[in-house]
Amino acid sequence: MARDLKYTRNIGIAAHIDAGKTTTTERVLFYTGVSHKIGEVHDGASTMDWMEQEAERGITITSAATTCTWQFPTENGKPTADAKGYHFNIIDTPGHVDFTVEVNRSLRVLDGLVFLFSAVDGVEPQSETNWRLADNYKVPRIGFVNKMDRQGANFLAVCQQVKDMLKSNAVPIVLNIGDEADFKGIVDLVKNRAIIWHDDNYGSTFDIVDIPEELKEEARELRGKLIEEVAAYDENLLEKYMEDEDSITEEEVHAALRAAVMDMSIIPMVCGSSFKNKGVQFLLDAVCRYLPSPVDRENIIGTNPDTGEEETRKPDAKAPFSALAFKIATDPFVGRLAFFRAYSGRLDAGSYVLNNRSGKKERISRIYQMHSNKQNAIDYIEAGDIGAAVGFKDIKTGDTLSDEKHPIVLESMDFPDPVIGIAVEPKTKADVDKLGMALAKLAEEDPTFTVKTDEASGQTVISGMGELHLDIIVDRLKREFKVEVNQGQPQVEYKEAITATADHREVYKKQSGGRGKFADIVFTMEPADEGVTGLQFESIIKGGNVPKEFVPSVEKGFKEAMKNGPLAGYEMDAMKITLKDGSFHPVDSDQLSFELAAKMGYKAAAKAARAVIMEPMMKLEVLTPEENMGDIVGDLNRRRGQVNDMSDRAGSKVVKAIVPLSEMFGYVTSLRTLSSGRATSTMEFSHYAETPSNIAEEVIANAKG
Repeated sequence: MARDLKYTRNIGIAAHIDAGKTTTTERVLFYTGVSHKIGEVHDGASTMDWMEQEAERGITITSAATTCTWQFPTENGKPTADAKGYHFNIIDTPGHVDFTVEVNRSLRVLDGLVFLFSAVDGVEPQSETNWRLADNYKVPRIGFVNKMDRQGANFLAVCQQVKDMLKSNAVPIVLNIGDEADFKGIVDLVKNRAIIWHDDNYGSTFDIVDIPEELKEEARELRGKLIEEVAAYDENLLEKYMEDEDSITEEEVHAALRAAVMDMSIIPMVCGSSFKNKGVQFLLDAVCRYLPSPVDRENIIGTNPDTGEEETRKPDAKAPFSALAFKIATDPFVGRLAFFRAYSGRLDAGSYVLNNRSGKKERISRIYQMHSNKQNAIDYIEAGDIGAAVGFKDIKTGDTLSDEKHPIVLESMDFPDPVIGIAVEPKTKADVDKLGMALAKLAEEDPTFTVKTDEASGQTVISGMGELHLDIIVDRLKREFKVEVNQGQPQVEYKEAITATADHREVYKKQSGGRGKFADIVFTMEPADEGVTGLQFESIIKGGNVPKEFVPSVEKGFKEAMKNGPLAGYEMDAMKITLKDGSFHPVDSDQLSFELAAKMGYKAAAKAARAVIMEPMMKLEVLTPEENMGDIVGDLNRRRGQVNDMSDRAGSKVVKAIVPLSEMFGYVTSLRTLSSGRATSTMEFSHYAETPSNIAEEVIANAKG
């Protein structure tokens, strides 16, 4: 297993729905010899989409991990004498917006990314979301324009869109030879030659030819632009470029491009058709050539939980072990699998690690190298690698695992709150316990899925990121856990917030034979400072009006009370409390009295602090033929939507709007009706906003009803 980390690539494949991510991964597995048969998504036979729901719907739901090896460099399709085996860990991520969390957590542990675009549709809404996430985690990437064989394919137009819409420096390093049905090869602009793939033999063989006459001029121009970009990045090359641009060697272009990609100054763009087996090997070469290895990335920074000081870990097998668990999956054969990325050190199967969240030691019984939903057991894992382990009693997504003697906490991941819920109950009384266990397992796997019991009705409410998300959960309950459920209507996850400042005094007195209860607090309640979530609590009591030991009880009381808002019982996300004064009774006061006083004070003061109902607002993008645009915009206005942008894309109109989630149930169906099935839409959570008073009254009445 001891490998030179220079030849390891931890990469992800990300894109909008239907750009061909899974098909591309299937081709990679075929060319690297992992699978000897190509599985097709449209036949429901792909290796990576192993869940039944994925095969049926033709979409990816969970990010699957796999491992393979690619010989590089190659010449004329054969490895050269000095070729090295590059070890790839590949994560195929979902494109559907309800599963953004899967992309988010995968990007956190990857070193590089292959970003797919459809040659016909170009930059789509989910491409923008995933691109922002990749920027957030500073992941270097290569653009791969797929589906060049499709009608309307245009490689250079997509490169221009990536430049304009994603504000990035997209530079084509190839030029397509033919497009649509005539797409047969590419011009390699760095080597200044052409590659034509053979149609038989799954495109694994090809001819190296001279650049076709009709493309020579365009290729020369594009190569000039590429050399110019590279020279602008690398000062040493700039001088050479000024004197004679032809004196810059192929090796120098590769070296400068690699540095620029890692710095995220240049995004090299390549093209192909995964389905027609063209361009994937060139993409693999580009990954080896330009994307970083674990050694090229900066040392990972964490915090020492004992001292609170910042520490770094470098990708070295001899350093103390540190890893981040980025995904938990339940496997029917091996139980709970925790996927993790090792950043430093070495972990042997059968040894112990420290989970820094729980502070407990855990014994790792087995370590696996993953291949989709199959596992190959290995004896140990080292820095820079991605694997999965069995044996954890308590583990959550985002936990840091480390050497017991050298604890460290790596930056965890932030996940959005669920915005939509449905009530579920088992169809038979016998399934009550099974349902509870199944939901607990699913919630452990997916941080954006929550389960809670509604105190008023006693119902179990499951919440997630969208209707499709909850659909899949209910489907998994039936198939994996054999639990049939009845489900209620989807409900919006409202929140409550205060909008003004209120001063309040709460005196809690209870006298019933013997010792009584007494607590008295004076506080100010106001909206929390910007960017702060949770309770912002401060005590400015002078002297001993409220003894120090009772102050934490007051804070605890407010924190607990925030779970039930004063208007309709929805959670309050943030507020600020300043405890100013109060009094106590030497005999009757205790911690519980002060906690109860805080809870009662919260209810009373929140009304004065103008509590309001907040509703989730969604970012909607509709792609529609021009003739249906008027109807669609009219419909959005009726749904309280605010249209904030209209533009053109690929011969259609794009309408962007912010709309309240409560008005959007069943929108896909009415959109089909309005456009005779020609318009499509994507929707993702944007922010919470105050609900108009007439609707807030309805929400409150329903909650109390």
